[in-house]
Amino acid sequence: MRVAFVGKGGSGKTTLSALFSRHLARSGAPVLAIDGDINQHLAEALGGTEESAPPLGAHVPEIKTLLRGDNPRIPSPEAMIKTTPPGRGSRLLRPLGDDELHRRHVGRAGGVPLMVTGEFDESDLGVACYHSKLGAVELYLGHLVDGPGEYVVVDMTAGADAFASGLFTRFDLTFLVAEPTRKGVSVYRQYRDHAEQFGIRIAVVGNKVTGEDDLLFLKEQVGDDLLTHLVHSPWIRAAEQGRAGSGPDALASLEPHNRHALTVLREAVDAEVRDWNLLHRHAVEFHLRNVHAWADARTGGDLAAQVDPDYVPGGGRTPDPGRPPGPQ
Repeated sequence: MRVAFVGKGGSGKTTLSALFSRHLARSGAPVLAIDGDINQHLAEALGGTEESAPPLGAHVPEIKTLLRGDNPRIPSPEAMIKTTPPGRGSRLLRPLGDDELHRRHVGRAGGVPLMVTGEFDESDLGVACYHSKLGAVELYLGHLVDGPGEYVVVDMTAGADAFASGLFTRFDLTFLVAEPTRKGVSVYRQYRDHAEQFGIRIAVVGNKVTGEDDLLFLKEQVGDDLLTHLVHSPWIRAAEQGRAGSGPDALASLEPHNRHALTVLREAVDAEVRDWNLLHRHAVEFHLRNVHAWADARTGGDLAAQVDPDYVPGGGRTPDPGRPPGPQ
C-alpha cells in the first residue's frame, strides 16, 4: 500500500513520515520510505543514515531504460516521460524486489530501507524545477506492483505543490499533517478541493496538539476528515536532537498516546482496498494531459500512443514472463 505524507512546511510531515515508517518496521512489516521533498531530511528524521544510496533523481535515464523493458509502444528510453504508464512488455517491480533499481537505489536509515530523490545540485540552479527529480518517483510508483501488507511511505513536498504533477494520484491514502492553526489547515482546504475532483482519499493527522482547545479547533476546521492527532512530544524533540536512539525499537519510549496514533494510521491504511483500474485510469489521464500540454511538442512524437488499451498493471496480468504476478 502506498502512503503519502503532505502538509504545510514545518507541520511535521517529515517527522510523521519517519515515525510511521519506523512503526511499520518495528512490527516486522516490509516498508520502503521515500524522501520526495525538496528539503531532504527524511534520513535524519529516521535516525541517521547507515547506508546511503545513489539518489533516484540523478539517474532518471537509467531508470527509464530499466522500466521500459521491451514495451513495443516505447521506441526508446528517451521517448519516456515521467507519466508514461506501463504496458505489455514493461518491467514491473515488486517492493524491495531483487532487481537492479532496488539493489542500486535503496539505502537504510534508522533500520528502515530508504530511497531519496536527491537534492538540487549546482547544475540545477536556475534551469530545472524539483519536479524533474520527482519524475523518477512517479515512474517508480507507476511501475510498482505492491500488495496488502507491503508499505511504501513517501514524504512529499510541502504545501499544495504536489498537485503540479499527477504524483498525488499514486497513493492509496494521503495523510495531511496539520497544526492547530489557521495556516496549518489552509493547506488542508487546498488538498481537499483538488482531491475531491479525483476521488483521492485524504485523512488529516493533527500534530503538535497541546490541549483540548487545539483539538477542538482542528475538529471545527476539518470535521470528519480528522483521523487522529499527536500531542506535544518530548520524545520527538529528543529524537530531533539525536538523543532518542536510531533503531525502530527506540519507538518503545514514545508517549503512549502518540504510539496509539501511529497504530490508528496503520489501521486506516490497512482498511483501504486497492482499485487498480482507478489507479491506472488516473495514470493514463495525467499522461495524456502532459502529452497535450508539452510532451508531444518537446519530443516530436505521438506519446498518446504509449497507452496500452485495456492493460491494467496489478490486475492479474504480468507483462514480463516469469515475474511474479501482482495482486489479483
